[in-house]
Parts: sequence; structure tokens; C-alpha cells
Amino acid sequence: MFNLLVILGPTATGKTRLAASIAAELNGEIISADSRQVFKGMDIGTGKDLSEYGGVPYHLIDILEAGEEFSLFEFQKRFAAAFNDITGRKRLPLLVGGTGLYLDAVLRGYKLHDAPSNAELRGELEALSHEELRNYLIELDSDQHNSTNLLGRERIIRAIEIACCTNKEEAIELPELKPVVFGIKFPRELLRQRITTRLRERLKSGMIEEVKNLLDSGVSSECLDSYGLEYRYVTRYLSGELNKNDMFQKLNSAIHDFAKRQETWFRRMERNGVDIIWLDGNSDLHAGVMTEIAKREN
Repeated sequence: MFNLLVILGPTATGKTRLAASIAAELNGEIISADSRQVFKGMDIGTGKDLSEYGGVPYHLIDILEAGEEFSLFEFQKRFAAAFNDITGRKRLPLLVGGTGLYLDAVLRGYKLHDAPSNAELRGELEALSHEELRNYLIELDSDQHNSTNLLGRERIIRAIEIACCTNKEEAIELPELKPVVFGIKFPRELLRQRITTRLRERLKSGMIEEVKNLLDSGVSSECLDSYGLEYRYVTRYLSGELNKNDMFQKLNSAIHDFAKRQETWFRRMERNGVDIIWLDGNSDLHAGVMTEIAKREN
């Protein structure tokens, strides 16, 4: 018998709407697997779509201020706490999102450790070039679960800090999971159309104003740039680096590329043993999920 439903898929596939309808029927609660929805004030750009939840409780949304640190280790820890809380109240957890790393870390049980900040080590690392930092990290830990550690300088330094620490927190003891994993897919061209349509809707709904409010509240442009996609390109538009048309075109293209990377990650998860039941996005998704669940209950 399963004790976790997972709904994943690329951006703009309708995961939230499906999850909310299933949770409402099955006495469930949603745990977000989205790396940016944890931050307050980042609503339109991250597609929180809170109105779609109705009365369904949700977890790991709006738990931090924009700019605060949120690691994969922290996600695992908070997921485990939310899962135990939900199941302890005899309700069904639904893990929902498109951040493949977060989903994989739970479903395949990554053994992660966290470590306190080390000012002395950071001072030494500041003298190294970006390439030297990358090479140093790979020497310390060639098995990098989080390949994004090798992208930004601050991420590399933090990963080195964790790898060098001799007083790490113990790895999270994840609960025993018996998941049923559903994925939503659309034909590539149709997904592209959905992404572009949704982007236009988000811009009309106040996404530019949302980014401006974040900047006005003290969140730095560098921080917003690090969040990528909507926050990166709208920030560049507001700074005068891009005009509105260029902002739209570049952002639209970046989201299309992001969706391709998500699909690649999900295929990798399958190769690594995660069984994903793929649903045609044009079908009755709710009925498709309930049919599969019924097979497992009989």
C-alpha cells in the first residue's frame, strides 16, 4: 500500500491544479517540491497559484524571506517533518513540483550532511579563481548530487565548506516511503505554447510589479538574478539592461530551455529506478490518477 503520491512534470503542465483536486478527494495535504516557492513575496513568478488549493493544506510554501538560504539538506529535513506530521494525522501526503533535484533527493534517499559556516575557510577560498574552486570541490567530492554546486561561485564555496567540515550534522533519517509517482507530459510544441501563453498571463497579472516590490523591500538584484528565469530577466528589464520586448523574448526562450532540462532530469530519475506513471496532459488527469490508485487498493 502506498503512503505518498508524487505529481511531477515540467513547468506549465498543471501540476498544482491536479494535486489540489486529488488531495481534496483523498484527504490529502500537499508538500511543495519547488525550490523557489519557499520564499515569501515570490508568488506570480514561481506559479504558486494558491487560489487553486481551495481548502487543501500545503507545506513548504512561504516559509522563508526572499534572500534567505535554503539548501537541499534543509528541504529533506522539512520534507521529513511534514511527511511525519501529515501521516501522523492519518492524512495522505502529496509531493508536488518540478524541481527534479528535490524530488530525487527524497525518492532515492540522498545521504546529505549540513555544516556551519566557516569564516576562516571562506577567507582562504576567496583568493581562488572560479575554475580553481570548481576543481577543488571535485577533488573533495567527485560525486556531486547537486550539479548546480558547480555553477555559481557562492554555491561552490558553500559545497566546499560542507565537504571540509568535520562536525557535520547527521544525514536526515527519511521516513520509509512507498510512493506512487505520476508525471504529466505534453507534446513538445504544445508545451511551448502553454509556456508562452502563461508567461503573457503572468506579465499581465503583475509579475513586473512583484519583482519591483522585492527590489524595493531590499532584496538585491544579485539575489534575484540567482533565482533565474522570471526574476533574472525582469530584474534586468527594470535596471534598463533589457527593453520589454527583449526581456519577454529572452525569458520565454529561457523557460522553454528550462522545461527541456526538467524533462531530461525526469528521464534520468527513471533510469535510476524511479517508476513514473506518465499521464497525457490532454486527458482527464484526475480520472487517470484515481484509476491507477484504485488498482493499488484492490
